[in-house]
Amino acid sequence: MTLDVVNSQNQKVGSVDLSDAVFGGRAKTDLVWESVVHQNAAERRGTHMTKNRALVAGSGRKPWRQKGTGRARVGEVRNPLWRKGGTVFGPQPRSYDYRLPKNVERGALRAALQVKLQAGEVVVVDELRSAERKTKAAAEVLTKLGATGKTLVVDVALDENFSRSARNLAGVMLVASGRLTARDVMGSSRVIATRAAVERLQEVLG
Repeated sequence: MTLDVVNSQNQKVGSVDLSDAVFGGRAKTDLVWESVVHQNAAERRGTHMTKNRALVAGSGRKPWRQKGTGRARVGEVRNPLWRKGGTVFGPQPRSYDYRLPKNVERGALRAALQVKLQAGEVVVVDELRSAERKTKAAAEVLTKLGATGKTLVVDVALDENFSRSARNLAGVMLVASGRLTARDVMGSSRVIATRAAVERLQEVLG
């Protein structure tokens, strides 16, 4: 597979070869699903909490004696059977994160890139640099490169001027190739990557 490499004016300046062993074949979308679910779970705050009988306000005194009243036995007013009592086995603060094998993460990213490549939604640019920090200039460059809707910009090391210029644009997300995930790729309608980023990803995913 060969992709054209363009400059910031969307003019072809070369090409890059992609290995069929890495980006060819059937995309394993089940790995993408596993990776997305894992990332969503890891970002859950998990701050939910209910009060058990030890945390509910109230006296620990026995309301009435155990026998002789004709009523059911009760140990305290905070017991779960009573109104405003404690909750049994209620949710407590916890982390929803879990371990996902690195091979699954790599396979998911590989499959996500395969889907975008097959759909023709990947643009390879020689470099993304800016001499000045101006959002308007960055917007013009991305527009010429076909950025529509949610756009993902990938580089090995993001240029500071360009990243500061483009980070205010709605729908534009800038990610270093070392932190790229399958959810980032699948959540965008256009992927703009530098030649260096593509070569690095091919090396890591190979």
